[in-house]
Amino acid sequence: MSTLTIERSVIDFAESRNGAWLERLKAENPDLESGAIDRIIVGVGPGSFAGIRAAIAFAQGYALGKACEVLGLTSAAALAKEGEAVAVVGDARQGKMWIALFDSFNLVAPVFQVAAEDVEKRVPRNMKVVSPDHSRIGEALKEAFGERYAGEAIPSAAGLAAAAAANPSLLAPDPRPIYLNPAVR
Repeated sequence: MSTLTIERSVIDFAESRNGAWLERLKAENPDLESGAIDRIIVGVGPGSFAGIRAAIAFAQGYALGKACEVLGLTSAAALAKEGEAVAVVGDARQGKMWIALFDSFNLVAPVFQVAAEDVEKRVPRNMKVVSPDHSRIGEALKEAFGERYAGEAIPSAAGLAAAAAANPSLLAPDPRPIYLNPAVR
């Protein structure tokens, strides 16, 4: 089975506007051109609204034409590690942070939000902490977690593939973006 894994929760905004990410995806995955992809695993966030939606749209469009399966996986799973207890913490904006908890590749707690001032109370003491949003909340996480804060960690397609292989129960049919807040009207 040939699997394509796409992770776009943290993106370069210039690249997202000009389509260069699609060219890179094609260059890195020669099976795309030949139509030999049987399954697509796509990161569903949380993260960049535009990046996640573009990745899901591409996966669903490709799958429609090639009749392959599309599965979603929280982008935080790409940061899980075998034999480690990890809390992935991101910036949910508006004074909130999001958290996903993993013990190896087992999801202990799916993505949930907390007030920024409560983040330390919601992460078990045995877990190291990483963040894809280090540039925005790294200092606050250093202050809250001290040496347990391992710094920036960026989700990758390879990380998603490893999580999917280690724990297929994390995969969800009919992928949908993880929205932390309701749409603004």
